[in-house]
Amino acid sequence: MSSRLAEASRAALSEGGDLAQRIDSFAPRAAQQDLSAAIAGAFETRGTLIAEAGTGTGKTFAYLVPALLSGMKTIISTGTRALQDQLYHRDLPRVRDALGRGLKTALLKGRANYLCLYRLNQAKGEPKFASREQIAQFQRIVSWSGRTRMGDLAEVEALPEDSPLLPMVTSTADNCLGSECPFFGDCFVVQARQRAQAADLVVVNHHLLLADLALKQEGFGEILPGAQAFVVDEAHQLPDLAAQFFGEALSARPLVELARDAIAECKDVPGSLAAIQGPARELEHAVRALRAAMDELPVRGTRRRAADLEVTEQAFDALDAALSHLQAALEPLRDTAPGFDSCTARAREFVSRLRRWRGEAAPEVDVNDDDDFDMPFYEPASGVGAEDHEATAQPPRAPEDTGVHWYELTARGFRLSRTPLDVAGPLAQHRERSHAAWVFTSATLAVGGRFDHYAAKLGLLDPQTLLAPSPFDWPRQALCYLPPGLPDPVVRHYNESLVDKLRPVLEASSGRAFILFASHRALREAAELLRDGPWPLFVQGEAPRPVLLERFRASGNGVLLGAASFREGVDVAGEALSVVIIDKLPFAAPDDPVFEARLEAIRRNGGNPFRDEQLPQAVIALKQGAGRLIRSESDRGVLVLCDPRLMSKSYGKVFLDSLPPLPKTRRLEDVTAFFAPGPASIESASTSTITEHDHG
Repeated sequence: MSSRLAEASRAALSEGGDLAQRIDSFAPRAAQQDLSAAIAGAFETRGTLIAEAGTGTGKTFAYLVPALLSGMKTIISTGTRALQDQLYHRDLPRVRDALGRGLKTALLKGRANYLCLYRLNQAKGEPKFASREQIAQFQRIVSWSGRTRMGDLAEVEALPEDSPLLPMVTSTADNCLGSECPFFGDCFVVQARQRAQAADLVVVNHHLLLADLALKQEGFGEILPGAQAFVVDEAHQLPDLAAQFFGEALSARPLVELARDAIAECKDVPGSLAAIQGPARELEHAVRALRAAMDELPVRGTRRRAADLEVTEQAFDALDAALSHLQAALEPLRDTAPGFDSCTARAREFVSRLRRWRGEAAPEVDVNDDDDFDMPFYEPASGVGAEDHEATAQPPRAPEDTGVHWYELTARGFRLSRTPLDVAGPLAQHRERSHAAWVFTSATLAVGGRFDHYAAKLGLLDPQTLLAPSPFDWPRQALCYLPPGLPDPVVRHYNESLVDKLRPVLEASSGRAFILFASHRALREAAELLRDGPWPLFVQGEAPRPVLLERFRASGNGVLLGAASFREGVDVAGEALSVVIIDKLPFAAPDDPVFEARLEAIRRNGGNPFRDEQLPQAVIALKQGAGRLIRSESDRGVLVLCDPRLMSKSYGKVFLDSLPPLPKTRRLEDVTAFFAPGPASIESASTSTITEHDHG
């Protein structure tokens, strides 16, 4: 039975409704109305809904309308800061104005996005800058700091997201001085939280949402308990991100920052430098020495693998000793300045975390005081949302046997992590405690039309579900080509065969293609094989992702080669992107210690690792990559799925059945006809399909 809010939401999105009348580009869509009504129903019943909204459904408007009409305190969480800004600054004002609702709204980011006046002041006059460009950037930040109202560093023009200046001018939960800070009255983080507390609708990102759910001190905890409804957009990202937040980690950057912050505090306490300088330098040296000792290890692996090297164990011992020495040097200075008190707490916690990761008994001090456990700044890692990793406080720890202890190496650093294998339990507890409506939506949640895999990951018992189909005219707009005659992907010459099959496709499309690879090695090999082609080549790693995309769009006939990070969060509408090619089925890499441990846990519990984890995860990843192709009603393009296992293995049908209803062919002539001028080409390509017999 339809609720009043559902009817009002449907009406607002219908022909002649508020949005059609007041937003010029708005076009009513039946699937969008169904989605909005289902979300409204979840709001009114405080229920749980999982909804897959095909590309072009308009899911953002579909959830904004009931959120604004309901008058309920609503938290909307998106995947990244960029999506946050787009939602808050573009989509939300348009829908709010169209509905005539004057609700208070707020944008809240994690503290690493806001200027810290104390740390900015500390950084002035310090010889920390590596180049003239950094000096100029710092001066630009200083100038901007005097006129900003919000303190959001996204306002600073031409400041790179990975600028080494950012840790110097932002706080973490580790180094924030709280109410002891001399700039507390002007704190931008505090002001942002106050605005969020007073708002009816707050836009956050998943990292901030999860930091709160995991009881980590991002300072949002006093706001979430009042929320009556949560909408989680790009919800497919949530399970893996949740595992990070219910675990703990220690990485090189916060250790080095601790040493440097301790020295920086000495300028205000006479005589302290003599006590601190030696232990601080010892800590920096120990961090560098540990990274050098780990050079012999694979890029990622388990704690046991790291312990196999004697030189690595010695380096861990040296790091433990250096942290302990710095802590001992800081203890007598705790009461001389708030900054020294903060540094002492950080040193103590890092000692505890290092020993827990190594499987040793941690110090007894404050072990049961959750408020004292602070996560360090994560070094950015590849993948969606990596830029939002930031300092958050430590959650109640799960028992030792619920997680995997592993390490990961970056070019100059390392991260030591403890990751739980299952977050369904804690997530379910937090949802139940909220007594709120929960909506999880994305373009890629279902596997073979079912949501069982996703629901199990999040501990959702018997949720409402909805598949809202894409409104695109797939037979007219798209074609799926499965090249015949490719060898098994494990053979050595697979890449050469692949490129041979792709050349005629690229000739037919005049370039204008993404080629998405399952591994960076395959990407590099294919790049070399395609260097002699007539199309501009853009290769991941040769420039930052935004720069590559801009050059690709501007080229008009480019071919972009990317790996996993290009499967989502990339939107190239129009003719610039007319072909998406996927080299292999995107099964997870075997060198991921967390994934391997998860498969082993499924096996121990009597499950089937391939059916229960590997296959569903690969289906979702394939759908994400395929979703880059058709982004609007006017787009046309060909999806090329190269992996012959789609036809030779029984599970291939699960992948194909999970894709939008685009026609499929094995004939190159259909691809050529699709790109030939004139309407006849569309008809001829659209009628060539694969029969059940082709699945063997």
